[in-house]
Amino acid sequence: QVQVVEPGGGLSHAGGSLRLSCAASGLTFRNYAIGWFRQAPGKEREFVSAISWAGIRTRYADAVKGRATISRDNAKNTVYLQMNSLKLEDTAVYYCAAVDMVTHRPLYDYWGQGTQVTVAS
Repeated sequence: QVQVVEPGGGLSHAGGSLRLSCAASGLTFRNYAIGWFRQAPGKEREFVSAISWAGIRTRYADAVKGRATISRDNAKNTVYLQMNSLKLEDTAVYYCAAVDMVTHRPLYDYWGQGTQVTVAS
């Protein structure tokens, strides 16, 4: 299972920064590409970012390109999403999941609880 864990989420202000953490269990973490997704109220879940199994390749959605940095520490079974210059539009519940790096689709039908990120003006 892959899911968002603390620290991360919470209330931030426009222009601020945050870091989300994703941890895995029940699998060999290093063998998987990991992606971040988010779902804003009343909207569909959307792809945010992904990182390959070795951390060499990264992908970003246009909405966060230039503001987000994804990284991973396989020794800690953790993937991070650093978000800078936060915008009101970044408000959403954020999820992480094992993904296919080609399609950006999750490999398993499990999202966990996610973490609420609220960006206020």
